[in-house]
Amino acid sequence: MQGKAVIFSAPSGSGKTTIMKRLLDKGMPLAFSISACSRPMRKGEVDGEDYYFMDIETFKRKIQQEAFLEWEEVYPGSFYGTLKSELERIWKQHKHVIFDVDVLGGINIKKKFDKQALAIFIRPPSIEVLEKRLVARSTETKTSLQKRLSRAQMELNYASQFDVCIINDDLEDAVSKAEAVISHFLNNKS
Repeated sequence: MQGKAVIFSAPSGSGKTTIMKRLLDKGMPLAFSISACSRPMRKGEVDGEDYYFMDIETFKRKIQQEAFLEWEEVYPGSFYGTLKSELERIWKQHKHVIFDVDVLGGINIKKKFDKQALAIFIRPPSIEVLEKRLVARSTETKTSLQKRLSRAQMELNYASQFDVCIINDDLEDAVSKAEAVISHFLNNKS
């Protein structure tokens, strides 16, 4: 079985992962595609659940082996990607894939799946709100915070390339909007 794909992309701190987890908790016929990354594990993260954590050499070897559907060096020395084996794992469960990927990865996946994919861009209400959310995480240094905010400015320019843009200024409202658009997409046979 090859199912459909739902792609969530957003600048870091926009709430895409929280929205996506809420949708999975509602029992939609979706399964999370676990991304691979070369960054260190954060406190509370679990390998094989949050990400497949690998060192840079292993990640580059997998690139050479064409093991990725898509990948990107998001920050210098910090690689993220989607393993093709994740799609196979999820489709064997007779579910549709839900991706939580960076903006450029989302655009690349959409191009590969075309009409079999729904690309959703989660937009923060403002850069100021985004900065407050990132600071509240307590995972950023001043330098990494500035990198993320700079990247967010760039990523916001790609919102128009997504099928749907949802502003996350109220979490419950954003979850409801995402649920409605995904249900319509999954139930549409075309």
